[in-house]
Amino acid sequence: MCSAMVVPPSRSSPPPGNEVSRDVSRAGRGPAHPRRGTPGARYGAPYRLHRPAGGPWAALSALAFLLAFPLDLAGAPAWTWGPLYAVCYAAGGWDPAVAGLSALRGKTLDVDLLMVVAALGAAAIGQFLDGGLLIVIFAVSGALEALATERTAASVRGLLDLAPATAVRVGATPRPDGTAPGVEGAPSGPEGAATVRPDGGAPAGTAEEVVPVAALRIGDTVLVRPGERLPADGTVVGGASEVDQATITGEPLPVPVGAGDTVFAGTLNGTGALRVRVDRDASESVIARIVALVEEASATKAPTQLFIERIEQRYSVGVVLATLALFAVPLAFGADFTPTLLRAMTFMIVASPCAVVLATMPPLLSAIANAGRHGVLVKSAVVMERLGEVTRAALDKTGTLTEGTPRLAEVRLVPGSGFDESAVLAAAAAAEHPSEHPLARAVVSAARERGLTPAEAEDFRSVPGRGVSAVVRGRVVEVGRPDALLDAGDGPDAGSGAHALARELVAEAEAGGRTAVVVLADGAPVAVLCLTDRLRPGAAAAVSALGGLTGNAPVLLTGDNPRAAGRLAAEAGIGEVRAGLLPEEKVAAVRTWSRAGERVLVVGDGVNDAPALAAAHCGVAMGRAGSDLALETADAVVVRDELATVPTVVALSRRARRLVVQNLVIASVCIGALVVWDLAGHLPLPLGVAGHEGSTVLVGLNGLRLLREQAWHRACAAAEPVRRAG
Repeated sequence: MCSAMVVPPSRSSPPPGNEVSRDVSRAGRGPAHPRRGTPGARYGAPYRLHRPAGGPWAALSALAFLLAFPLDLAGAPAWTWGPLYAVCYAAGGWDPAVAGLSALRGKTLDVDLLMVVAALGAAAIGQFLDGGLLIVIFAVSGALEALATERTAASVRGLLDLAPATAVRVGATPRPDGTAPGVEGAPSGPEGAATVRPDGGAPAGTAEEVVPVAALRIGDTVLVRPGERLPADGTVVGGASEVDQATITGEPLPVPVGAGDTVFAGTLNGTGALRVRVDRDASESVIARIVALVEEASATKAPTQLFIERIEQRYSVGVVLATLALFAVPLAFGADFTPTLLRAMTFMIVASPCAVVLATMPPLLSAIANAGRHGVLVKSAVVMERLGEVTRAALDKTGTLTEGTPRLAEVRLVPGSGFDESAVLAAAAAAEHPSEHPLARAVVSAARERGLTPAEAEDFRSVPGRGVSAVVRGRVVEVGRPDALLDAGDGPDAGSGAHALARELVAEAEAGGRTAVVVLADGAPVAVLCLTDRLRPGAAAAVSALGGLTGNAPVLLTGDNPRAAGRLAAEAGIGEVRAGLLPEEKVAAVRTWSRAGERVLVVGDGVNDAPALAAAHCGVAMGRAGSDLALETADAVVVRDELATVPTVVALSRRARRLVVQNLVIASVCIGALVVWDLAGHLPLPLGVAGHEGSTVLVGLNGLRLLREQAWHRACAAAEPVRRAG
């Protein structure tokens, strides 16, 4: 099971996060970055893995065992199944043997080597079936672990590709005498903002140069055209647009940005062109920090692994010493060689931890299979066990508690406008129809749901940071941001009573945590559209159930604004809200609870949630809307986005843990009885094998009880009282 592990940091090595930062810094300096096209080529690979190529060999070992097993049981000649067992031993035992010998050279002894020796010992006395079973169990589990580890590492490396490989750096064109005409970024607009041409090009007098992102320096100015991703963290010095920052903050709607606003690498520019001054080196960008946080948080799980390895070491040394003593001491007193060897090998077999392994795995794997049938992918048995230990739940807002897409909640008419709701919505949908903005899609969808057919729009225009305008049935219809359309200095009617009434409607909508959009007809405000992100069905019941199961009220952790977060939290029944958080602030909250002794369950869906998912005792991602990084970093995935299944899986995990305890008691009693019998008396080899395999089968069957459909219904019932109480 140690065939594929994330190598834990040694005492002499720097912390993992610092290692990533160092790699990122190295890439940011330019000279020594890996070749282009490889994952993480710009920032360096975040993981160091020991990855033996064990997958195909494990499959071959299992296939050979399955072919040999029936022939052996049927009493076929040895030449029919002997070569198959040989293939099973060689293919499946190679990686564990190499790992065990490597550990032995480092003066440590682990279970990998012990299992290989036990398997060879069993084969030496004719028990090929027992040895083959041990080999297959270890080979297959190691291959699966290697696959899961590599997928997670590849996903973290893939996050770095959110930032583009190149950037358009702009600078002043030198004069003929070689001197620059002015300082880059000098005032050329309001508050020093440089201008950008409508076609997205740099202003006259400046030069454009396509450079690798690694070549950017603090103070450089880059041009970001519509639809491009930002190459670096920085400040907007020219232009206006709307930037999709969901990967960083989790906020569902694009954020209007203009001169003086901060933007982040990897976020997606909208319809406007921007000039951005680089404020951070690549190693300090938010995206790079997310990678470092994911790796650092993953490494915090290493102490548990090290504790298990210490137990394995002691157990392995004890069994080996006992086996050698059982063989050497009787020989020293004149015992016969063959019976002594047979007794020592019998001890090796009955003392092997097969029953203990199966005592733990069948209940957890059965629970995993049952959860999978109901739309929850739990990635490992360790995760299933951890789910039952959680004492606090923290949930993201957008895409987790909510559906993640804006919807029209209400149309509020400006008194005296002369329009009704249907007319306003039809006109707004007609003007928004050519736009691809998320709010525009919400307005058009709402009109269609009400059976309205938008009219043909003419002279459509989209102005970043303001909204859209079009001529609809002879009227100029504008739909956009309240602060832009209702500005007192915007038009001769800006100070009219209609404008004042519209501002009051906007203030009421925003105070309720909704996004307000103003509709103007021929320059006069006629309505305010209130949009919101809708709560998922069953979210309130799931929150109540999680609170009852963990014993603590769930907490909302979100990068969204406090008003929207507070409104959704009230609908979901969440009392504590932490809003406006960056990824590192979410991690800090999780670690604060962890230091206080809490075992935190984090439920999220975005790239910005990935560090918190990794830092948590257990992380759960929403499957349909979840980012690739969140899906890979999380310990479990809710495939169908049914939030109500999360507390059910927690209850199922607790039942699985109770069965694990039962099985460990059964396995320990059986192994202890067989070992005592072999040490104190004479345990016949067939009886020892029967007792060993019998205890293995017994604990296996006990664990398989969780495969039944009734187990899921009982887990649902375990959360039902707290749902009703909520």
